[in-house]
Amino acid sequence: MKKFAVVLAGCGVYDGAEIHEATLAMLAIKEAGADYQCFAPDINQFHVINHLTGEVMPETRNVLVEAARIARGNIQPLSAFDADDYDVLFFPGGFGAAKNLSTVAFDGPDASVLPEVEAAVKAMVASKKPIGAMCISPVFIAKILVDVNVTIGTDEGTIAAIEAIGATHVQTEHGDVVCDHEKKVFTTPCYMLEAGISDIWDGAHNIVEAIMKSFDASEEE
Repeated sequence: MKKFAVVLAGCGVYDGAEIHEATLAMLAIKEAGADYQCFAPDINQFHVINHLTGEVMPETRNVLVEAARIARGNIQPLSAFDADDYDVLFFPGGFGAAKNLSTVAFDGPDASVLPEVEAAVKAMVASKKPIGAMCISPVFIAKILVDVNVTIGTDEGTIAAIEAIGATHVQTEHGDVVCDHEKKVFTTPCYMLEAGISDIWDGAHNIVEAIMKSFDASEEE
C-alpha cells in the first residue's frame, strides 16, 4: 500500500490549510487504495484571521495544533518526517502554504521557504519519489526546485512570480494536472481558480490518480 505524507499549514483558508482541499485529498488517497499520515510544522502561524469577518485577530496559534483539527489529532511534527518511510509527499493549499510554510504571500518570487519544508521536498526528489501540490503550494515547490513545470491555473500575478523564479508555468482549468516527469512533481490549481467544492474534488481525485498511475508506469519500465 502506497503511503502519502500530507503536510498541512494550519486550519482554515485565510491563515492555514484549505480545509476542502485537505479533506478531499485525504479522501482521494483512501479511495485510490493508499493511506496517509498528516504532518505540520510546530511553529506559530504568521497571524490569525477571523474567517467570518476577514480581520486579523489579536492572538497567536500554533500551526501543528491547528492542523490537528483537520487530522482529528492523528498528526506528527514535520521535523519527524523521513522520506524513507513514505511514497509521496503531498501539499494541499490555503494561505497558510503561502504564509506559514513559505513567505510567498508577501515576497512572491523572493520568498523564503520553511527549512523543514525545503528539506522534505529535496529528500523526495533525491529519492525519485512523487510530490503533489494543490492551489498555491506549487509556488514554493517552484522556489525550492526552480527548474520545474507547475500550474496554479490562470492567475497572471502568480504565474509571473513562478516564471520570475525560473520555473515553467502551464495554464490549466479545473481538474487538470500538470506533471513534471523528470522531478515527479504533480500540481493542480483548485481554489486558485473560481471554484466550488465539486471542482476541488475533481482536482484532488485527478492529482492523486495521476500520482498512483505514475507508480504503475515505473513498475512497467
